[in-house]
Amino acid sequence: MRTYFPKQGDIESRWFIIDAEGQVLGRLATTIANVISGKSKPTYTPFLDTGDHVIVINAEKIKLTGKKETDKIYRHHSLYPGGLKERAARFVRAEKPESMLERAVWGMLPKNKLGHKMLKKLKVYRGSSHPHQAQMPEQMSLGE
Repeated sequence: MRTYFPKQGDIESRWFIIDAEGQVLGRLATTIANVISGKSKPTYTPFLDTGDHVIVINAEKIKLTGKKETDKIYRHHSLYPGGLKERAARFVRAEKPESMLERAVWGMLPKNKLGHKMLKKLKVYRGSSHPHQAQMPEQMSLGE
């Protein structure tokens, strides 16, 4: 069986907008990762960036199930001795709720140059406004 290799003109990138209000973090991140990696398209190729752009609004209203609001810990190390920083999810949500979704999506993408390129297609905003009106994004619900 021959390997499918789409031509440069065959790859079309669309823009989608998702309202994160009331959505569960992990389920939303899974949907976003599939869209920006291109797995939801018939032209998906693992070694090419065939995905679409995703705009997420209302990131501060993402839902965490169970006791994750207090028990989920975000860790970061400065690479210096004793440089481990730990923050609970409720503090991360208060300071920068966009990073919660970005980190969840990054965990589902490949950890290489292609994954970095895919992550740049994700735009997350705290409120309900965004500066991407010129791209005419299509509304997308979680079940699509």
